[in-house]
Amino acid sequence: MTSIRNFDLVVFDWDGTLFDSTMLIVRCIQSACRDIGVTVPSDFDAAYVIGLGLHDALQHAVPGLPPERYPELGARYRQHYIASQHELVLFPGTLAMLQALKTRDHLLAVATGDRQYQLSVAPDFALTDAQLRQIESVAIEPALRQNDWAGAAISAAEGISAALQGDPIAAGEIIPGDESPGGGAGAARTGDGEGDGLAHRHAPRRIHAHPHVLEA
Repeated sequence: MTSIRNFDLVVFDWDGTLFDSTMLIVRCIQSACRDIGVTVPSDFDAAYVIGLGLHDALQHAVPGLPPERYPELGARYRQHYIASQHELVLFPGTLAMLQALKTRDHLLAVATGDRQYQLSVAPDFALTDAQLRQIESVAIEPALRQNDWAGAAISAAEGISAALQGDPIAAGEIIPGDESPGGGAGAARTGDGEGDGLAHRHAPRRIHAHPHVLEA
């Protein structure tokens, strides 16, 4: 019996969905509080903030910290997180699940807190590198520069479909969005630190990818 594929594109969150990052985030929040000399939250309070915006997260985790010191705590948190992110591990069964989705020809994506993306294909994929670069420049990057995260993923899928059918690759509808929707505690920014860089990990038919930044 052939299974029915109800969705062409599957987009995952990163922290706490694919990667088990909870305890690392907790430890980094607690270490940052120690660094700046404020009350260290419990494991429960530190874990509770995951997924909240920065302001709401710090209000809960360190209610006695004045808002003008939020950037100080955030900077220390990022330093601890970046230094320890190599400790992150996938949840059990994640790779098997992703492989099963790939076998069924689903397009897979990860929702990030910045404009980082990668478009990669199998060595025998029907599209050329030139077509993939056109999909990136025409369908993906214009949406990312306007912070339309979902639109970029949808445009990528539509661009691949159009190219496979021999049709022109067109830009999709763009709905400008917030620079960092949600602003989750696990987000580590790339580029110039102000959110106006477009970090691109382009690796069609190659194993190793090196990011470069495109200015918005």
